[in-house]
Amino acid sequence: MKNRAIVPTAIEQVMREGEYIVSTTDPSGRITSVNDVLVRFSGYSAEELIGRQHNILRHPDMPRSVFGMAWDSLGHGESFYGYIKNLSKDGSFYWVFAHIFPLYDEDGALVGYKSIRRKPRQAALAPVVALYADMRQAEEAAGAADAIAAGRAVLGACLARQGQSYEEFVAAL
Repeated sequence: MKNRAIVPTAIEQVMREGEYIVSTTDPSGRITSVNDVLVRFSGYSAEELIGRQHNILRHPDMPRSVFGMAWDSLGHGESFYGYIKNLSKDGSFYWVFAHIFPLYDEDGALVGYKSIRRKPRQAALAPVVALYADMRQAEEAAGAADAIAAGRAVLGACLARQGQSYEEFVAAL
């Protein structure tokens, strides 16, 4: 569960080129491993992260519908690619371009997920920030029960205007 006592600030941490944040979770999203880069950016120790839900890092600016899409993709055995704004323990934030994919054991049973995050393209952030703000506004107006559907409707309308799938949109940024 995320720490609601953390107050987001306007302080941004920026990843360096060639730097990767890597973590794994169990099938329910509980963190099972982290690398030193995640520890550094998040401000949590590895011990504070292991065993916690991955949403401990979720920034309140992130639309719930983005994570709904991620879980839908993963639930179908597919990878998810997307821009994610994460919240650090000290209230600062950092943007990543995430690739999340399912992990299977030798018998083909799902054992968890792996997420590899890298520095996002700077030019991609302005359109993502604007889109996510519109999605969050729709989610808040719709209320908790309909938030994810409302955010997805905003995204769907944006994709329809551009004539792109979500994957094409993300790749084009």
